[in-house]
Amino acid sequence: MIKKVSGLLLAVLCSAGAFAQTDTVKTDTVKKADTVVVIKTDTNLLNRYRLEPRKNALPLRIRPVQVVPEFIKVDMPDYEIHHWRKWFTFALNFNQSAFSSNWSAGGVSAVAVGTNIIYRTEYNKSPFVYTAEVNFLYGRSKNKGQGARKTNDRLFIDNKLATKLSQNWYFFGSLSIETQIDKGYQYPDPNPPILISNFFAPGYITESIGFEYKPSKYFDLRLGTGTARQTLVLDDSVRKVQSYGLEEGKNVRNELAFQAVALFDKDIMQNLHLNWRYALFIPYGRPLAYVNHRLDLTLIARVNKLINVTINGTALYNKDTSPDIQATEGLALGLMYKFP
Repeated sequence: MIKKVSGLLLAVLCSAGAFAQTDTVKTDTVKKADTVVVIKTDTNLLNRYRLEPRKNALPLRIRPVQVVPEFIKVDMPDYEIHHWRKWFTFALNFNQSAFSSNWSAGGVSAVAVGTNIIYRTEYNKSPFVYTAEVNFLYGRSKNKGQGARKTNDRLFIDNKLATKLSQNWYFFGSLSIETQIDKGYQYPDPNPPILISNFFAPGYITESIGFEYKPSKYFDLRLGTGTARQTLVLDDSVRKVQSYGLEEGKNVRNELAFQAVALFDKDIMQNLHLNWRYALFIPYGRPLAYVNHRLDLTLIARVNKLINVTINGTALYNKDTSPDIQATEGLALGLMYKFP
């Protein structure tokens, strides 16, 4: 009987290594045949015979992560980049009044037609920007009992090439031409008309280099630190009446000057567009009285896509043409087509 108990005790000691380590005493009951044997086991004593595995007994080989770029072929659409942009505006304005022959208040029947054509193009490929603008304004009126007379006439061509220096500053060079295309007369009643202007009589050609400040799309300020302007009077009949600052017997006068040009072009309200251009010309070596100022203003109120009301105004001071400020203004209802 003692041998059987010892064998059971040895079996329990061998299996005790599989138990978790604990500080309590475990009681096992062994039943064999009709005899029940109770065995108390001290787990602290058994834990002394446990064989703990070594740390990292099975070493793992960890490979570093490698990122390899993979190029995937993508079929790109056939897009074409256009560096050129174009704008075109055509306006045709009418003024008309009619009176019957027996109208007691008096009056003269008249009709007037005016047109304004603006073409602008831009080439933009960083850092260079080239812009060109052609502005043609012309109008005629016919009063009953009189011949047709010119009411407006201006041809303005502007070319500018600029390179970007910073976010808002550019270095630019420009060439502009300004003249009229038709003969202009004064009508001193009862004397016959006097010819005072013609094509390139006078005409102005201005070359300028300097710096341009453009903080937004609708505002532009040019500072032409190096500017040259040629005043031309190619019609001798005009030069005899008005010299436009030219010396006797000459048709061209050259000037060096500082020029500042400010441009504003924006919709200030819904269906209300404002455009103005101010030019300051300060000739070197001449008194301040010969500083030139010119302000051109156009306000367009759109009734719908085609019909509009236009107000044009120009204020000019040039002592070579007149000692006083010159001004013109017009109000008209007409049609306007703008593309795009």
